[in-house]
Amino acid sequence: MSGPIQAGLYEALSTGLDPEFLVVTNESHRHNVPPGSESHFKVVVVTAEFDGQRLIKRHQQVNQLLARFLANDIHALAIHTYTPEEWREKGEIPPLSPNCLGGARSTTS
Repeated sequence: MSGPIQAGLYEALSTGLDPEFLVVTNESHRHNVPPGSESHFKVVVVTAEFDGQRLIKRHQQVNQLLARFLANDIHALAIHTYTPEEWREKGEIPPLSPNCLGGARSTTS
């Protein structure tokens, strides 16, 4: 099920990048937030527009397209960007997200 923020992220990226592959995953349920929250997302976007671009430039493009959401709605955004060739070389498998640490690190004395 997609909420309004997730749908807005998808629409902004779909319109702005003409992706070959796009997934916007709401990962809020994996964090210490109320049920139904839309605050933590993972984006996987594959587009020829990234050909010849460094990773920082790709992320800047994504951040620019999602600026209104980042300013008000999103606490965390994992961005994974690929050219079509990079995506094929990766086996077309989205990366797994790490487990939430709950905002605190485990330490040993």
